[in-house]
Amino acid sequence: MQTCVRLDEGNAQDFIDSFDNVLTDCDGVLWRDKKAVPGSCATLQKLRKMGKRVFYVTNNSMDTRKYYVKKCKSLGFDATMEEIYCTSNAVAGYLQKLNFNRTVYVIGCKGITEELDAVGIKHLGVAPDFLQTDLMDYIENHTYLSSDVGAVIVGLDPYFSYIKLMKATSYLNDPSCLFIATNTDDRYPLSDSSIIVPGTGAVLKSVEVASRREPIVIGKPNKGMFEAIVHQHGLDPARTVMIGDRLDTDILFGNICGIKTLLVLTGVTSLADLKTFQESKLEEDKKLLPSFYVEKLGDLSQFMD
Repeated sequence: MQTCVRLDEGNAQDFIDSFDNVLTDCDGVLWRDKKAVPGSCATLQKLRKMGKRVFYVTNNSMDTRKYYVKKCKSLGFDATMEEIYCTSNAVAGYLQKLNFNRTVYVIGCKGITEELDAVGIKHLGVAPDFLQTDLMDYIENHTYLSSDVGAVIVGLDPYFSYIKLMKATSYLNDPSCLFIATNTDDRYPLSDSSIIVPGTGAVLKSVEVASRREPIVIGKPNKGMFEAIVHQHGLDPARTVMIGDRLDTDILFGNICGIKTLLVLTGVTSLADLKTFQESKLEEDKKLLPSFYVEKLGDLSQFMD
């Protein structure tokens, strides 16, 4: 049964010595919006100096790998394109492996479309698309559906609308049309704000209900990105740790992949949330427990001095 303990002076050194590879989430772990979480940069630098490899694994599909390299460097984190694994790139890679040669209808942002462009896959849909007339008038006189669409990708889309939902559902009415989701995150972590930002999962659920279909989910907690990292970089799962702020994506991802997990409390999951799952009698809840937890990633740094 999965157990969870707080990282402290008594167990930290054995934990640090147990891995050579670090997979880390970004939003809520390394930074919140445009600000680095205090101590996170120094901790990753120390881990690299110890010879440990670092990979950034994010469910965020709004931007490209190129953007993430730029953001990492702007906040003081070392990063290369080969170390970035984001769902925008992963969905493009998935379609490329299928030799997909039709058009994709995208509910999402430019991160997805730019990665599709990079592998030569056609797309449409990324732009505001709102109802500006009577619904029946729109359906009869203004609705255009491309006969070449062979896949629908759903990611986080601030411009999500009833019209986009209607078009996605119409395309997915064809059983041969692929239904792909970047991730199922219900919320997006936002720093120092009382505003709750719905995540991809909130958008995805409406498409699932309307289309009466289940999507292929590319991001965490599914194993796809982990398998890609292992294949491309030769990682030993037994010597790998996943660091994240969400139990239902990051930590479950690590547990499904059979690697060590470290939860930080600077993002979505609170200490109260963690205790609730620790006290739960449900076996499914136990699968969400990390190996260890700390308040913030920077707390790990003190054990490496």
